[in-house]
Amino acid sequence: MKKFGSLLLLSLMSGAITLGAYKLFFDSSKTNGITLAAPNYAKNVSLAAENIDFTAAAESTVHSVVHVKNMTTQRVYSDPFAYMFGNGRSQTQEQYQVGTGSGVIISEDGFIVTNNHVIQNANELEVTLNNNKSYKAKLVGTDSKMDIALLKIESDEKLPFAVFGDSEEIKVGEWVLAVGNPYNLTSTVTAGIVSAKARNLGNEGIQSFIQTDAAVNPGNSGGALVNTRGELIGINTMISSPTGSYAGYSFAVPSNLTRKIIEDLMQFGNVQRGVLGIEGGELNSKFADELGIKQTQGFYVNKVTKNSGAEKAGLSKGDIIVQLDTKKINSFSELTAYVNTKRPDDVIEVNVLRDGKQKILPVKLTKREMLNYEFNGIEFEDIDATDKKQFRISEGIKIKKVNNPEYLEYGEILNDAIILSIDGQKIKDMETASRYLAKKENQKARYQIIAKNGQMYSIIM
Repeated sequence: MKKFGSLLLLSLMSGAITLGAYKLFFDSSKTNGITLAAPNYAKNVSLAAENIDFTAAAESTVHSVVHVKNMTTQRVYSDPFAYMFGNGRSQTQEQYQVGTGSGVIISEDGFIVTNNHVIQNANELEVTLNNNKSYKAKLVGTDSKMDIALLKIESDEKLPFAVFGDSEEIKVGEWVLAVGNPYNLTSTVTAGIVSAKARNLGNEGIQSFIQTDAAVNPGNSGGALVNTRGELIGINTMISSPTGSYAGYSFAVPSNLTRKIIEDLMQFGNVQRGVLGIEGGELNSKFADELGIKQTQGFYVNKVTKNSGAEKAGLSKGDIIVQLDTKKINSFSELTAYVNTKRPDDVIEVNVLRDGKQKILPVKLTKREMLNYEFNGIEFEDIDATDKKQFRISEGIKIKKVNNPEYLEYGEILNDAIILSIDGQKIKDMETASRYLAKKENQKARYQIIAKNGQMYSIIM
């Protein structure tokens, strides 16, 4: 009994010492009346995959994602040499080729959005729903620049459709699902997170992708990227892979841009593009040092286009665009992503830094076709439908006017000539031309042109 009492006394003393030391430690952490909080080692697992229910989003999305078949006809010659030399002995036969991809139903009456490259050159389009019902699809319109196409099917019943979400609201690290038909495996769902927003891959069209690590493979193109609520936040378009199959990252056209494009196609029959009318580049430490400024984020205005909304609003060289409406601008891709969701005559509040002070200028967006571009005393403009038909071309720009006196003697050749390439760089439109020429360190360039008389020339100016 005596031994038990000694053990009890020893236990009580040990407990008292432990409590005393604990109190002494945390009392000593009080400094000038401020108590330092004890570290919290509780693990936050609320965002872990096992704590998020993907089933509702997956179930609602698979029914709105369709399988798209692109059937093209290719003429095959049994004797190609006979065909080339015209001796009449060659026989021809038609050979069918089938390409597949995905699409997303966006209305109960059968409008479907997909990628332009999924349906390109199709003679016939067939759409298969998740319930295995197949329909012939009609092409409503395309935007090859942004790789979006709009299809329509006719059905006697109301169709399940995806609800658009706000792609501006998604956050890096947010869980997303990619739904499509890779390798003809229908209704495939993969999960990942948003790896980056406004990703610029140097693409001549889209310059603001949503990047995700959800597995996307050939056949997923045109399929849905949705958040955990099942809202459509992007159209899966391409992958970055050394093998051609999934190896890390995939990219989607943001839903806000997609929605604007399809609304234009439905309402106008083509895409209405508005432009600010500026040239320049995004800032970083190196560029800022070269310019002699401290600002390292934003878009630096190097040139303002004639007759543009930017010129009329008072933007000038040296302005740094830091915000459009409520959208913060840190890069060129963020700027273009926001402007691409607008139309000509829309007004954007442009917040600029000028001489260290912020200034807000309301800019009315101009229709791209209304602008021209000048380089080395030569004014360029986009070609129109008449030019395309006359010269049998689909891309290029036109020389509107020659102001440089060195080239006036070549006016007969240059005026109204069509430029196909500059320094071997294929020129699709004014945007690609101005972007290339703005980077040139000197003004000498080799132009491949088609003169008014149809003759082709290669000249250096």
